[in-house]
Amino acid sequence: MSPAAQAPEVQTRREGAVLVVSINNPPVNALGQAVRAGLLAAVEQAEGDAAVRALLIVGEGKAFIAGADIREFGKPPVPPSLPEVCNRLESCGKLVVAAIHGAALGGGLEVALSAHYRLALPAASLGLPEVNLGLLPGAGGTQRAPRLMGVKAAAELMLSGKHLSAKAAAAAGLVDRLVEGTDPVAAGLAYANELLAQGAQPRRTRDLKIADQAAALAELDALALETAKKTRGLFSPGKIVECVRAAVELPFDEGIAKERALFVECLNSPQRQGLVHAFFAERETAKIPEAQAAAPRHFAKIAIIGGGTMGAGITVAALDAGLTVTMIERDAESIARGQKNVEKVYDGLIAKGRMTAEGKAAILARYTPSTRYDDIADVDLVIEAVFEDLEVKKAVFKELDRVCKPGAVLATNTSYLDIDAIAAVTSRPQDVIGLHFFSPANIMKLLEIVVPAKVAPDVVTTAFALAKKMKKVPVRAGVCDGFIGNRILAVYKQAADYLMEDGASPYEIDEAVRGFGFAMGPFQVTDLAGGDIGWATRKRRAATRDPQARYVEVADRVCERGWFGQKTGRGFYLYPQGARVGQPDPEVLAIVDAERAKKGITPRQFTADEIMRRYMAAMVNEGAKVVQEGIALRPLDVDVTFLSGYGFPRWRGGPMKWADMTGLDKVLADIRAFEKEDPLFWKPAPLLEQLVAEGRNFDSLNKAA
Repeated sequence: MSPAAQAPEVQTRREGAVLVVSINNPPVNALGQAVRAGLLAAVEQAEGDAAVRALLIVGEGKAFIAGADIREFGKPPVPPSLPEVCNRLESCGKLVVAAIHGAALGGGLEVALSAHYRLALPAASLGLPEVNLGLLPGAGGTQRAPRLMGVKAAAELMLSGKHLSAKAAAAAGLVDRLVEGTDPVAAGLAYANELLAQGAQPRRTRDLKIADQAAALAELDALALETAKKTRGLFSPGKIVECVRAAVELPFDEGIAKERALFVECLNSPQRQGLVHAFFAERETAKIPEAQAAAPRHFAKIAIIGGGTMGAGITVAALDAGLTVTMIERDAESIARGQKNVEKVYDGLIAKGRMTAEGKAAILARYTPSTRYDDIADVDLVIEAVFEDLEVKKAVFKELDRVCKPGAVLATNTSYLDIDAIAAVTSRPQDVIGLHFFSPANIMKLLEIVVPAKVAPDVVTTAFALAKKMKKVPVRAGVCDGFIGNRILAVYKQAADYLMEDGASPYEIDEAVRGFGFAMGPFQVTDLAGGDIGWATRKRRAATRDPQARYVEVADRVCERGWFGQKTGRGFYLYPQGARVGQPDPEVLAIVDAERAKKGITPRQFTADEIMRRYMAAMVNEGAKVVQEGIALRPLDVDVTFLSGYGFPRWRGGPMKWADMTGLDKVLADIRAFEKEDPLFWKPAPLLEQLVAEGRNFDSLNKAA
């Protein structure tokens, strides 16, 4: 037995004629350098031992191999490369069997595809999710998967980044056999010995032929068009389709060479940087100071106050997380409407065939509607989701203070309001926290967890535990008007308003923002959310607005006409017959012209690039202020807020990552140029100035945190 094969990460032992190769690189057996070298050494060992007739590859712990070692990301490659390992496994003269019992993802699945035979246990999960990181499978996955499961199915697996269950993988042809049980070694040995008894020979995936090439290419052509439409501006999906096309058209070795070349292109793409940053940033947001100080409180029973759109969405999110929910509304009519709002979500799933009536009934067995606060005396956690008015919310919290048991967590779902002021009306401010869900709350991933001054650390950790249970992406925020997301939104929306008044139409601005990678522009978003919401906020802030600050009244003029967006059939856009996509409205352009004339503004032209430079400079500048004031712990918290809650294009990594990749010096130079026009609005954030002066970027603050 060669010493190299006995590195701690890869252990070998002989069981009869089978060499068992165990990968042990916790927590998920990632394909680090030691694992890759160990696998190569195991092949050499097997080929050098006449008593060995087959290799069995298994993973220790919960996974087979869950992909590349993320600790190696961004570092120079260290041999052996994964393509080298996969090719060597495939060319082995002894039978190679992979027994998959948990995650076989990315490079882990590519290792399995290089084996001659594959079996899966029920808990196995197989996928090639590299697209999520702006990459493509780079160790033969794009060439081997189409040969095993068909061209279209393989391309769709890679483009979606989704995982297949063991059963689905077997049906697709990715695995040869499904075996009950939980012991991959026992199952793998039984299968390997059965193959040997049958006289089976190495069966190399590379030698499989793709049937009906013409049909496969026609499917790929259709998929390429669909992908270009769906993945607006994304780099790697198009390259995945190219690789799969190479699997059809080229000999295997040429296909592999093509895959490698395109993999390197993806690797060097700024999109990859943005997507990798997004991936890690979402895992970092849960690292909060309170986690060191306190464990979460127990919660199983929760109450939701309010059955409107938000209350119903939060209720569904809680029910889906397995919690028991009581909804409180003020009267019988309102609670009936609240229940209807909840049921509508599940009825929609039944209509789509994604749920049965029995499944709905089982979920709703954990739901109780009520009009009596006394019915929630025993709940562990309450989320208030009533109208966005401070006095209304204070009245609710006085009532919660009266009825709720000691130690119950009292949360408010406010988007803007002062949570310290809400907490102050209770006798237990240590139990009060902000949970800002985004609409629709059962779908949107972001949960801003807003931490008021007097809250206990274990209430903060409870909120993060709830987010995890609800499968939300949590971001810790401090108290200020609008917290992280809405505070920054208010500023870049202002920049968009100034652009509109200075000469760009709302439709040009929206188009530029969509061209940048957002699904919608700011005026489309206003119409979707309802123009009356922003109008109410502007009226609320009117008394405290700096009289020197520039104020654009176009949106007020639109709202004064009762045009609140999609729900009223017109806003900045027209929505004839309830259309979801709006049409430009000449009357809105006339309002804009009138406002310009009133202020003596001569409109000027803006290119899409000029629009985005202002839009993004405003976003980044306010983001820097939010970090500097401690409202966000780190720049990455701002990034995750915008990626998960505001439709920021994921491949750009978030506004602060975008600024890093653009160059903070360039962003600051733009702000200083704009400052000459409006020194009050375009005042550079001191943090941004400091970082540029020191030659640092926002990411340096992520690492320091």
